[in-house]
Amino acid sequence: MSEIRLENIIIPNLEKDVNAKCYWWDGSWYTRGNLLNIVNNCEAVLKRAGFSRGQKLVVMLRNSPLIPALSLACWKLGGIFCPLNERAGLESLTGTLDLIKPFAVIAEHNILELAEKWPFVTCDLNSETLPEFTGKIQDTDPENLAVIFATSGTTGLPKAVPLTHNNLYSNCVATRTMVSSMSEKDTFLTVLPNFHSFGYTVTIILPLTISAKIAMAPSFLPPAATIRAITEAKIDVMFVVPAIISFLLMNVEKGKMPPEPLAGIRIICTGGDKLNPNVHKQALKLLGRDIMEGYGLTETSPVICVNKDCETQRTGSIGPVISGYEYKLKTRDGKDTQDKEGVLWVKGPCVTPGYLHAPEITAERFDSDNFFNTGDYVKIDDEGFVYILDRVTDIIIVGGFNVYPQEVEKVLAEHPAVHQAVVVGVHHDINGEIPKAYILLEDGAKADKQEIIKFAKEHLAHFKVPRSVEFVTEFPLSSTGKILRRVLRERAAK
Repeated sequence: MSEIRLENIIIPNLEKDVNAKCYWWDGSWYTRGNLLNIVNNCEAVLKRAGFSRGQKLVVMLRNSPLIPALSLACWKLGGIFCPLNERAGLESLTGTLDLIKPFAVIAEHNILELAEKWPFVTCDLNSETLPEFTGKIQDTDPENLAVIFATSGTTGLPKAVPLTHNNLYSNCVATRTMVSSMSEKDTFLTVLPNFHSFGYTVTIILPLTISAKIAMAPSFLPPAATIRAITEAKIDVMFVVPAIISFLLMNVEKGKMPPEPLAGIRIICTGGDKLNPNVHKQALKLLGRDIMEGYGLTETSPVICVNKDCETQRTGSIGPVISGYEYKLKTRDGKDTQDKEGVLWVKGPCVTPGYLHAPEITAERFDSDNFFNTGDYVKIDDEGFVYILDRVTDIIIVGGFNVYPQEVEKVLAEHPAVHQAVVVGVHHDINGEIPKAYILLEDGAKADKQEIIKFAKEHLAHFKVPRSVEFVTEFPLSSTGKILRRVLRERAAK
């Protein structure tokens, strides 16, 4: 693909009909002309501040019209948009900012410790421009970069993933090609955090590249704004994490939310974490339709796999690999394998060129043929449908045998009293590790540990059966709604 600039795709789309609806925000619809006006306002302020090619603008704002507007304004000036989570914690933010070296930081709230070092601008979500300020010229990064995302790692050191305009646009095109029923007539729900590539690319950039509309809420929590957006804006397409759809279905089941707005959404797709198998049954029961699954990573812009539609999807599968990727499977120690199971490695136009200013980390995740290690252990069937068995780091090795937590969790979730199960490995002096299950029961249901273990013994090989069970009222979640297995492993170790 020849070099693409996203602003050269999106701006002409907005200019085609400036009076057409573009985005829903805080109870009202706004036009493409409204968004163009905010883009131009922000571009003018940035230019007066000294922002120029290769500079990076860090933005720590929840979802609002400013997110697409600031992105486009940055790109028009040849710069790079860097969305961060304001609540990531001072230590994490400091390390990430030192790595990125931004021209300025735009945030909802002043953080004095950061403002002492970086030009810091506070801004209301309803603003249609930025306050005047003066930035700090930094070393430039390549002009083909569109976005830099901070991402979590296991080393504790800050890690950042740069994505080019080609990366993002290739991913948007391939995702739309796979889910071909998406069109410019659709309204997408935008509630996922924009500092995560799933929320940013799939629910903001993708619809703008096809001239579709977006309905925004600052974030999913508190959920009232999201429910209002779903109800008033008449959503057609909803990409969310499993925690969100589980919450919405629970509210429907309890009568706190009417089923009609959700049932009227044509495409509901989850990603970012595995979907509890019980949610499929719950959706069919409450909405009369199923939910699709997809899969991706920050480093791949993000989508790698997605089911095409509910009719052809296979429950438990994340769908086929989307067009443009080459892929192969390797053993856990990095050797090529012809088996149908292995660690998934991918290569293609959606994959990051490498971690920001971190050649050592880049070398660890890419092989000599430039294939990227996803870190996920998968199975691929004869028709190309991919099933995630587990993160390589989550696999439990019991006496030399691999135990895939997702397999055990799926079995436990079939117990009538179990709403969701999460299984982690616990150190064992003889077997190396043994499985431990954390169980969230259905509302009003009762079960004891012995009953859960007995059920597991009836459906699993002996080495896969959890040796201990702990009941919980909730699971620890990341800012993107992903279950933090690391926290559960630490709890189990104690």
